[in-house]
Amino acid sequence: MHLLNILTPLLFLILPATAQFQFFEHMFGGGGGGPQQPPQNAASDSSWYQAQYENAVEDKVELGDGSMICASKGGWSQGEAGRKIELARKGLL
Repeated sequence: MHLLNILTPLLFLILPATAQFQFFEHMFGGGGGGPQQPPQNAASDSSWYQAQYENAVEDKVELGDGSMICASKGGWSQGEAGRKIELARKGLL
């Protein structure tokens, strides 16, 4: 009876640990490390970068004192981004 009192708590400590290891083994495929991705060595295409810039709705401008502002390129009216930049340079925005 005394041996049963010692083994019961030990059993309750071991069973959850084995359940956790089975979970990780199931999730990660038995320790195989998972699928390997092929290297992505695509050639650089400047036209893609140019199109990304042209289609962007914001533009970043440095104000001269080291701070930067992000202004809308499109905006609601013509020249709105320029007005925002001038206000920011004057410290009003």
